[in-house]
Amino acid sequence: MSSTGTDVRGTGGDATDAFREPPAINRAEAVESLPMERVNPPRSFFRGSFTDLVDILRYRELLGQLVRKELKVKYKDSVLGFFWTLVRPMAQLVIYYLAFTIFLGNQQPAYAVFIFSGLVVWGLFTDILGGCTGSIVGNGGLLKKTYFPREIFPLSVVGAALVNFFLQMIVLIGAIGITAVLTDNRVAVTSDLALVPLALAVCLVWGLAMGLFLAAATVYFRDLQHLIEIVTLLLFWLVPIVYPVVLPIKNFTENGHSLLLEIYLANPMLNVIAAFQRAFYTMGPEYTLDANLWARLGVFLVIGLGALWLAQRYFARAQGDFAQEL
Repeated sequence: MSSTGTDVRGTGGDATDAFREPPAINRAEAVESLPMERVNPPRSFFRGSFTDLVDILRYRELLGQLVRKELKVKYKDSVLGFFWTLVRPMAQLVIYYLAFTIFLGNQQPAYAVFIFSGLVVWGLFTDILGGCTGSIVGNGGLLKKTYFPREIFPLSVVGAALVNFFLQMIVLIGAIGITAVLTDNRVAVTSDLALVPLALAVCLVWGLAMGLFLAAATVYFRDLQHLIEIVTLLLFWLVPIVYPVVLPIKNFTENGHSLLLEIYLANPMLNVIAAFQRAFYTMGPEYTLDANLWARLGVFLVIGLGALWLAQRYFARAQGDFAQEL
């Protein structure tokens, strides 16, 4: 009998039982006893876009880190680093000048600037398209470790492509200034310069829409990574970069191919490139597209936003099986 009048042995156990440690918990058994929870539950195709957008904004810091990673990996262990982003477009300008002005004898002033003004925005589009296509497959290891919006990967490609685009724009503006001095032509600043933000928006919207679709589809069809290289090569010759747009328009019109002409002009990137050419190449306005680009780009922007929504919903529906497929 204890001093307090309580008999410890009366509980049916030893007095030391009260001071013994509880039995060790089997962690594996405890985890197995928990209810199963699906990380990526099935999503409705028509609902959830706003929720996904808010989720992406919550992870904007991760997006910034992935953009920096994309840029660092591209020039990892190189001596010149980001300077290569400037070297490549400068080399292209020199090559186009030699090929079209010196060798082919093109008399149009600063024709290399005309080509490069379209090539700089076309490069942005193809960088987005090519980078987004393999963005999910290439980051499969990171994707399996933790949850975050999978759209972060294609968006990081867009961010890195934009950085390269603005660096190449510096080369384009510098080339315009140099050729203006060498040819004694004043650089005319026209209202067409205001077309650039609208054209850039169309390029980004269509590039991201196609990139999101291809990023998800490539998880299931790996051949798309190789097919897209051939498709972009074909598309390069269907847009007026190395040739003025007036030539195919003239040929289609003279041969009575009005339907083919409408199909040709319905390419969103053709109109984006034409806008950049009108904005930055003012020494030969007869080479650029004579059309109401404000209206055309506005229509393509609205259609592109619809395509972007459809692509994002397809991506959201498909991402639940990414980890299993990878």
